[in-house]
Amino acid sequence: MTASTDHLRPLLDQLTLEDKAALVQGADFWTTVPLPAIGLRAMTLSDGPAGVRGPRWDERDPSLNLPSGSALAASWDADLAYRYGAASASEARRKGVDVVLGPTINLHRTPLGGRHFECLSEDPELTGELGAAYVRGLQDNGVAATPKHYVANDSETDRFTVDVQVDERALRELYLAPFERTVTDAGAWALMSSYNSVDGVTMTENALLETPLNTEWGFDGVVISDWTAVRSLGAVPAAQDLAMPGPAPAYADLVAAVRDGRVDEADLDRKVLRILLLAERVGALGDGAPSETAPVDGVAFAREAAVAGTVLLRNDGLLPLDTTPLRRVAVVGQNARDARTQGGGSATVVPARVVSPLDALREALPGAEVRFEIGAVVQEGVAELPLSQLTNPVTGEPGMRVSFLDAAGGEIFAEDRRSTALVWFGGDAPIGESATIVYETRLTPAESGEIELGFAGANPGRLFVDGELRLDDAPVLTGTDLGAAFLNPPSLTAPVTVTTGTPVDIRVEFARAGDGAIAGAFSATLGIAPERTDPDELIARAVDAAAAAEIAVVVVGTNSKVESEGYDRTDLDLPGRQDDLVRAVAATGTPTIVIVNAGSPVVLPWAGDVAAVLQGYFGGQEFGHALADILTGAAEPGGRLPTTWPAALADVPVTEVTPSDGVLRYAEGIHVGYRAWLRDDVEPAFVFGHGLGYTTWRWDAAQRHGDTLTVTLTNTGDRAGKQVVQVYAERPGSAVDRPVRWLVGFAVVRAEAGQTVSVDIAVDPRRLAHWDGAWVVEPGAYTLHTGASVAELPLTAEWEVPA
Repeated sequence: MTASTDHLRPLLDQLTLEDKAALVQGADFWTTVPLPAIGLRAMTLSDGPAGVRGPRWDERDPSLNLPSGSALAASWDADLAYRYGAASASEARRKGVDVVLGPTINLHRTPLGGRHFECLSEDPELTGELGAAYVRGLQDNGVAATPKHYVANDSETDRFTVDVQVDERALRELYLAPFERTVTDAGAWALMSSYNSVDGVTMTENALLETPLNTEWGFDGVVISDWTAVRSLGAVPAAQDLAMPGPAPAYADLVAAVRDGRVDEADLDRKVLRILLLAERVGALGDGAPSETAPVDGVAFAREAAVAGTVLLRNDGLLPLDTTPLRRVAVVGQNARDARTQGGGSATVVPARVVSPLDALREALPGAEVRFEIGAVVQEGVAELPLSQLTNPVTGEPGMRVSFLDAAGGEIFAEDRRSTALVWFGGDAPIGESATIVYETRLTPAESGEIELGFAGANPGRLFVDGELRLDDAPVLTGTDLGAAFLNPPSLTAPVTVTTGTPVDIRVEFARAGDGAIAGAFSATLGIAPERTDPDELIARAVDAAAAAEIAVVVVGTNSKVESEGYDRTDLDLPGRQDDLVRAVAATGTPTIVIVNAGSPVVLPWAGDVAAVLQGYFGGQEFGHALADILTGAAEPGGRLPTTWPAALADVPVTEVTPSDGVLRYAEGIHVGYRAWLRDDVEPAFVFGHGLGYTTWRWDAAQRHGDTLTVTLTNTGDRAGKQVVQVYAERPGSAVDRPVRWLVGFAVVRAEAGQTVSVDIAVDPRRLAHWDGAWVVEPGAYTLHTGASVAELPLTAEWEVPA
């Protein structure tokens, strides 16, 4: 037990064994069990971490869509990360949420990780500092944070069953380090255990939940399982506190197991006390009430955060644009019109609106003709039907009618929805009692032609168009991963000829199937697959637009089949013909700006052939406005790379994501990310920490004062700017294997034109330590290098550690 829970023992003493067994597992998908007799209400948990969805996945109750985790990390700004957490807390309270399931602080061990966009960076110092700030921002506003996924859940392949084998030093110095910071520096109130095993033991039963988490770091919060990750009663003696969702099948025999001695009731007591403490902290116990959150203009913050996380990778001087003489601008790329603002999977929220780069540039350049061409198809599978073309056949309002039918065909429930891409994962709809789920809408096409109409889902479906059966099939699912099959299912389509302005009645009947943990969940999209226009023709149209323009803006990116929860990437290439598209546009001679709309590294073989390259990540709902601000010079791109970008997949030092005989070995040890690139002495396309701004800097001095490094620099340009001061340590002649250099501190500085500024960066001795059964700081000389990236380090300072 912990002293922080002693005052809750009188409440524990009032509980029956059945009460305790109920409390350590969820009541349903998203809530905990209430016990009114002791003043305990249900707590609501919600997916984040880039926004707060709430207990319903519903466009009628939209959420603030913040930039992705990798975009947040690209800001290198702990103050921004704190405000990001505070904005999430404001959203959580607006939606009645007590516990946000974030931040995601697994490392970018390899760029092939499919959930890379949701995590922060490849470095434990950067991830730990920003993750702790995010946690403080949430919890200072009375909402619990849940750093996840503890631990070594750094890839998605076979994530339910993979056994990660990693040596203790790498585990401590890399993968556990960010979790330690969120606990010891920020006092996290909860933490999520992962699906995978580490060294042969599944994480919900692993001794790592006790040591170092509780015994060394002093964690007194609740360990929440990833959904369905509790496999057996073996999680009870482990320091695994709450099994979600509930009721948990693995705990069906829990009360009997206590009574017959298979489980110690004291283990339940410890979990219950921690759950009661969490309830007290979030205002769910006794006379407590949820804290008032600080007021936040969420939309304005989303725009600011997107600017702060956008990285200018290359610029030949074209940016910022002189917009005064611009009269003809070509905007090219499917992602320019249909931007990805977030990655796929459980991190997805439903925003009230998304500002695309195309719309934002038209708004920002009112005096110019902005011509759009798709250039290359990025989308795979169906995309939802546009609301502006839909009529609900029952209400006559924009949208769709959804009916839930029993086995006899009787309607037991109905909803009027404003989207055709729907997910039920919790909420009021009687999914478990339904035999058939029916979508009905009337589509009034804006253009004549042949469309590929169909559906995506994990269930068999029948598509009717004007009463005629056009499709009767069942999607073929690949793999067994819940996230991939449920949230990114395959699509089936049929060609349908439509005429502008002529309504078409559409009905889809889905046969519901599912049991176990997902019996009450359902996901399906009614939509249109990409056009079948010849790819060469699409590129030719884009070339024609670019040739007639004064500048060309090409937006390239990934899709939900490339970056999502549930599976890893097989390559680092842009989908489709996007590389050919960029080369063709650049070959026109029109100055070309390329914006990369991807949550993680992609190969850019044409980067040297264009005027500028901006990495915008998944920039949240204000992505377009942020890009327009940067292109026009209203704002400076504030980002620096939190991950090394390779020139080719063959150059990447760490690529293993697929287990062999169920085991994934972290054979690289402590050499991950830029550390591995430095060890192998291979030149990437863009180094860790790289990013350009719109001004120039002089690095003046770095001086030690105690355990602080004071860095002085001057803005030598003609406009205000931001710089990220990065400090790396080297240990020449070390007696132990070390990285060539490693990040030990960083800070954001801002200065007006001509201004000299200084910043103090604390260098905690732990940042110089290595793990050898305990933390050891090797005595002797260290060199601290300071600059703008891991490769641009003009300042040095000697740092002597006494024996």
